This record gives sequence, structure tokens and C-alpha cells, in this order.
Amino acid sequence: MMTTAPRLLWEPPTELRDHCTMRTFMRWLAQRYGLHFDDYHQLYHWSVNELETFWTALWEYYQIKAYTPYTTVLSSREMPGARWFVGAQLNYAEHVFRQATPDRPAVIVASERQPPTPLSWAELQAQTAAIAQTLRNAGVGPGDRVVAYVPNTPHALIGCLATVSLGAIWSSCSPDFGSPSVIDRFSQIAPKVLIAVDGYQYGGKPFDRRAEVAAIQAALPSLELTIGIAYLDPTTDFAGWRGPVVQWEEAVQTSAELRFTPVEFNEPLWVLYSSGTTGLPKPIVHSQGGILLEHIKSLDLHFDMRPGDTFFWYTTTGWMMWNFLIGGLLIGAIPILYDGSPAYPDMGVLWRLAEQTNMRYFGTSAGYITALMKSGIEPATQYQLSTLKSIGSTGSPLPPEGFEWVYDHIKRDVWLVSYSGGTDVCSGFVGGCPLLPVYSGEIQCRILGCKAEAYDTDGHSVIGVMGELVITAPMPSMPIYFWNDPDYTRYKASYFEQYPGVWRHGDWIVINERGGVVIYGRSDSTINRQGIRIGTGEIYRAVETIPEVLDSLVIDLEGLGGRSYMPLFVVLREGVTLDDDLRQRIKHTIRTNLSPRHVPDDVFQIDAVPVTLSGKKLEVPIKKILLGVPVERAANPDSLRNPESLQFFVRLAQTLATNKTA
Repeated sequence: MMTTAPRLLWEPPTELRDHCTMRTFMRWLAQRYGLHFDDYHQLYHWSVNELETFWTALWEYYQIKAYTPYTTVLSSREMPGARWFVGAQLNYAEHVFRQATPDRPAVIVASERQPPTPLSWAELQAQTAAIAQTLRNAGVGPGDRVVAYVPNTPHALIGCLATVSLGAIWSSCSPDFGSPSVIDRFSQIAPKVLIAVDGYQYGGKPFDRRAEVAAIQAALPSLELTIGIAYLDPTTDFAGWRGPVVQWEEAVQTSAELRFTPVEFNEPLWVLYSSGTTGLPKPIVHSQGGILLEHIKSLDLHFDMRPGDTFFWYTTTGWMMWNFLIGGLLIGAIPILYDGSPAYPDMGVLWRLAEQTNMRYFGTSAGYITALMKSGIEPATQYQLSTLKSIGSTGSPLPPEGFEWVYDHIKRDVWLVSYSGGTDVCSGFVGGCPLLPVYSGEIQCRILGCKAEAYDTDGHSVIGVMGELVITAPMPSMPIYFWNDPDYTRYKASYFEQYPGVWRHGDWIVINERGGVVIYGRSDSTINRQGIRIGTGEIYRAVETIPEVLDSLVIDLEGLGGRSYMPLFVVLREGVTLDDDLRQRIKHTIRTNLSPRHVPDDVFQIDAVPVTLSGKKLEVPIKKILLGVPVERAANPDSLRNPESLQFFVRLAQTLATNKTA
């Protein structure tokens, strides 16, 4: 690991420290329970050691509305299988509409074709009630599945809230997914209703998806209704679609009262999917109550979000951050729904959106921040960002240079929240705290109620040493099950195979003495050369400081040909070719910044790094391909943003195999 001391970049101002919701909650605990904590870390340790008391306190503090009281807070601490607030009945959507007020919009809507436009609570409620009635008329009730093939627009939000209000189960995919990928997901849960767009615009270009929708319909025999949205072309007639089709614009004209069906706390809310690099994607089922409590806690306490705060995260409906974004409604924040490219017509488009909406919270990915660093944009001087309080980064580890660039080029007094968790819990394990400072390359803390630890190779919890990220106690937002996995076989294999009863997430992590966290990338693709183990993210950090390098991928092929072989693949700026001079500079940079052990054996130029639809590099699948695993067994092309990028590695695998046998 690199040993450069992290740089202190930000400290919470006195006003924030004294009046943030985290501090208010601590004062309430003192008054209500007689619990006094000197700092966040004392509060954290209490929250994970006294789980039942902590989550009970949250239930009371946020005045969760239940139709029937719970009889047991936590059935047991055994994982998987822990059940929370047993006996309580509630409805997620009802808690959203508890925040309705005529004084502010519910959401702000924007796209490549639409300037920021508010949607009032009255409009949201009326349209949700209308779509709910349309679903009810189609026979949708508790436990039925409604799926959507829609971009990040009000249609997705309204469809979700309408579905959940009925006690039914929501699931969505972004329309940039190809039909095979969507079918792999939706066919597993046998939906009764499909909500779909005719197409969308991205990067200024229209994409007609009517044929894709027809293919999806044909593969879902359980469908009884399709609600068609003329989003790309208002004159679309849906003539080629199968079965009963209702037009969205007609459906939302239905006059209906919004009603809420109570469901048990541990009943399903929605189904999310893993990236599915091999086999069918895992259909991850989250509970109504678990997500309700987790999102309120994370957004209110850890992001210090207030009613009326504008909240943006650049996401699609195929990524869990969309579900997290709409969770802002639970605390009265105003989600900003954006549909479009983050780089069209230029890299300033999202910063203009921030300026136009008086944005308070700007959420994005580490990859986007890295792209900004290379683009030459200067948000600090080009845009008015006086209202911006916090920037969130997730998706992959943000390197120290990314932290520093945010403070040097976006805003000096902004609170940067590096956030890491997963689709698996639809939330974070580690993230921000308004009471703590921000250091370069370091996540501020472990999140309340999440007993995250680093395990060494012997399964012992360690501090200051890289280890496996594990969760040693249950969280309410852990999956209640995987769909079609009644005996928990896939569930246990996914998280509990290495440490029975302990959730292994698959990341390398360091928890330092002050409670800060550094994530080094996926543990199942970590580089271990000559006994020295580092995360792949450290190599990317070093290589991508070279101006000519836009992106990179490193693979350690231990055992190939009887030796360790580690190639590095680089994407270069337009017009740049990998010559001997650049190759040597790359190797020198790694040798200097990391160690001679981690200098690659070869460097190759590629057109693009293979990534999943959510932007994660395919380290393990590419390793499998290079070790000779057939591409169809190593990676699912339908789960990739750029499946054509696999062909380079298929050809290289053939070359490596030839050299090995020569």
C-alpha cells in the first residue's frame, strides 16, 4: 500500500457540527434513553453492539407509522435469516407521502430535452393514485411484480410508488439494457405488468426501443398488461407490442384516491440485480421496512439532508443509486431526476444543472470525477455553486488525487462524502459523517448500525491492516432472500461461504486507528506478488496520473505457464500510440509509486476497458478469459456496457495458450 500521509481537506464548520441531524439525534438519545456519547465513534460502537436498542431508537425517533405493532425487534443475530420488527405492518409509499407539502416541489425533472421542471406533490400524488388504480384494475395486489423498462424520469418514480402502495413488488431496468439482459432479469420474477418507453435520447441521439420491448414482452408469458410511454416520440402508437397495452397518458388521467396497503415489515419492496458477470443475475429482494429505515437513517443522519434540500445523484434506473435517490422523498428532500449523458453537450452539463436548481447535494461516481480531472473543466470558476453543501462519490474507490481535485477545482468548503456499499443492501457500509473531517483518499467512517470489520487471512478482525470487508451482525436492509432461492443456496454461496455466519462482501479494506476507511478494490481480483498484496485500485491510481492514459486494467494471471504473469492494459488519449518510451514511463511510475514487485510483465494498448452496465471493470471475468475459460462462461455480454471490448482479450488468450504450449 502507498504510505503517503493523507491530507486533511475539510473539517465540519461549527454551525454544522452543532446543528447537524447527527448531533440532534445524539441529544435526543441523551434525553430519551440517558445515553451520552462524547463523539461519533462512541455512538457508532454503541449502535453496532446494541443493535436492538439502536434500531428501536430510530423507529421511535422517526415516528415510523405501523398499522400493527412489532412484537420482536430482531428475531436473532444469525445470518442469513434474521427478521426485523416482526409483526409490524407498514407501507413504504405511505411514508413518502407523509412528507407531502404544497410549499415545495416533490421532485425536479430534467433531461437532454427538458430544462429543470418542478413536479408538485399534488401532481405526484394524483398520478401515483391513477397508475395504482390502473394496476389494481389489472389485478395487481400484494406480492405481484411490476417491472419497468424506463429511464430516470417521473414515470419510473410514479410507477414505483404506485406499485409499492399496493403492496406489490417493483423492479426496473434502464432502457440502455439490451433485451436479452432485461429478459435474464425480469423472467426470473414473472411480472404481471410491464411499464415501458418507446425509446430515449442519450448524447443527443435518439434510440428507438420498440423492438426491444416487443422482444421482452414475448419472453414474459406472465404479462397481463403493458403500460406504454410515448417518451421519445409523442405520436408513438405501440402497434407492434403484444397483448393489452394502455398508454401512460391515458392511465394518468384516471381519477382515483391514493390508498396504501399495509404489508409486514419483512415483506418484499423491490428486486434489484447483481451485475451478473456469469450466469443469470442474482435477483436480490429487499424488504419494505428494512429499506425504509436504512434510507431514512443514511440520508438524514449521514448525509445531513433536510426537508427542501435539492438532492441529485447521476444514475439510471438500473443502478441501486436510483433507489437511494428516490429515498430522499422519505425525509422531505427534493430528488433531481436527470435523464441523459453526463458529457452532452459537454462536461459542464451537470454543473449547469447544479447551478439552475440551487443544488445542495451532488452525487456521482468516482469514474465521473476522474473524467472531470482529465477534461480541463473548472466548475469552481465556471459555475455558481454557492448552495452546494456536499458532493457524494460511489461506484468504485476514489483515489486521493480525486479527493484533492474536488477541493481544488470544484469548491473549497464542500463536504466530500465517499460512500461505499452495494446493490446487495441498497445502501452503504461506510460513508460520511457531518461530525468528522475529510482526509484525502479516506472514507470518513463506518455507518451506524453496520458492524463492518476487516478480517485477516485467519478470520481475525484487524485495525490498520488490509483485510476482507465483512459484516458481522445483521442489517435491516440485507436481502430477505434471492428470488427462486427458497433454501438460501445462492444467498449463502454469495456472502457466507468463506466465513459461515459472517457476510463477506468481496472488497479489500483498511480501517485505521481514527475510524477512517480506505477501500482498495475487489478482494477477488487483488494483486498478490511475492507475498505483497495490494488492491488493483492502487495500480490504476498510479498509472492514470500519466497524462496520456485515460483508463487502465490490470490482471494477475497467477500460475499461467508455471509463473505469475501480470499484464497491464491501457486506454490512451486520441492520437497517442503506446511506444517504448511511454511503456517505460508507465513501468517506472508503478515501480516508483508502488514497488518493483508490481511492475507489469507486459503493457498493451486497448480501445476500451470492459465494464458492466453500472461501470465496474471486469477484472475477474477478464482473468478467466485469459486463463482459457470460454468467453460465454466467463462473462455475460448482455451485462456489459461495451461487450465488443472482450474480443481483444479472447485473441490474447489464444496467443497466451499458444505460447504456453510452444
